[in-house]
Amino acid sequence: MNFSKIEVVTSRSDLSALKEGLSKQKVSGMTVYQVIGCGVEKGTREYEPEIHEKMELLPKQMIMVIVEVDKVDDVIELIKKELYTGHIGDGKIFVSPVSRVIRVRTGEEGTDALR
Repeated sequence: MNFSKIEVVTSRSDLSALKEGLSKQKVSGMTVYQVIGCGVEKGTREYEPEIHEKMELLPKQMIMVIVEVDKVDDVIELIKKELYTGHIGDGKIFVSPVSRVIRVRTGEEGTDALR
């Protein structure tokens, strides 16, 4: 079975609805990092490219989940729904392939390693 890694960078701090939704979709785990960064807005609250030349790094969260390829679209839709505010900082979603998943403790691989 093929897997994908979904990484989300967002300024949103309340992840309770997202965690609940991922659990309902049978996503077995998530990792959340506290990071700093900025996107095309260069760390401003409102994007005006001709005014803001200096980059400011803002507190953000990076969320990572590994899911089976057939769940990717549903998980992305859930993430978009739960993180959407319509304002700068809602985030970006990155999806990349994962070739192997191995549980260190047991040596299980693939779907068994995620459960």
